[in-house]
Amino acid sequence: MTNSEPKPPVVCVFCGSVEGADPVHMETARRLAHIFHENNIQLVYGGGTKGLMGEIARTLVKLSGPSAVHGVIPRALVRVEPGYNNSNNSSGQDEASGGGGGGGGGKEAERVVTGSDGGAQSSSEYGITTIVPDMHTRKRLMAQKVGEGGPGSGFVSLAGGFGTIEEVMEMTTWNQLGIHHVGVVLLNVGGYWDGLLAWVRNAVKQGYISEENGRILVEAKNVEEVWPKLVEYQISAGRMKLNWTDE
Repeated sequence: MTNSEPKPPVVCVFCGSVEGADPVHMETARRLAHIFHENNIQLVYGGGTKGLMGEIARTLVKLSGPSAVHGVIPRALVRVEPGYNNSNNSSGQDEASGGGGGGGGGKEAERVVTGSDGGAQSSSEYGITTIVPDMHTRKRLMAQKVGEGGPGSGFVSLAGGFGTIEEVMEMTTWNQLGIHHVGVVLLNVGGYWDGLLAWVRNAVKQGYISEENGRILVEAKNVEEVWPKLVEYQISAGRMKLNWTDE
């Protein structure tokens, strides 16, 4: 990419590491990957190989290639996540494994190199993976990648559990605090996030969130609305204008 070429948008997707009970959520993950491909969007996600995480990553890699997907996963989760060669993730050495993917098609059959942050990076059917020491580093690096993207970059949440809701709410809080300025979209397929959206409305009503900041977290009722919501995102006038670059 030359300096004259615009940066592609980078979108971080938070979602579950399991399929869930309703197959509509797996279909949503697949469809979102197609939308990313059609709009030259790069995906950043939590590095999982199962559930919604694995589905969106695997689908986008098939469509756009491994460079379009960047997973960020803590080392502790690597030890229990299928598809990783755990023995390669603690040595800190560059190495190349043989073979062309094997029967499992996981990350163990791909070249592993040392990343700039000390974590291993591998390229596989799930894209590029960076292994980090902890959850805080994971979220910081994912947010950094989004911040480096072009117009339309932001955060999207599909269905998920405790980790998913924690991640999307932290990015909403960071927006309110002025740490980032990009959109945060809650993909509310089948009313999955109705309870969270009701809580936001009640918090606004009770005066704990301003009316302007109550619109930081944007609802998309179907997957086709996600990209337009990111592109058209408007910064809240109620955000805090804090300087986070001071030492």
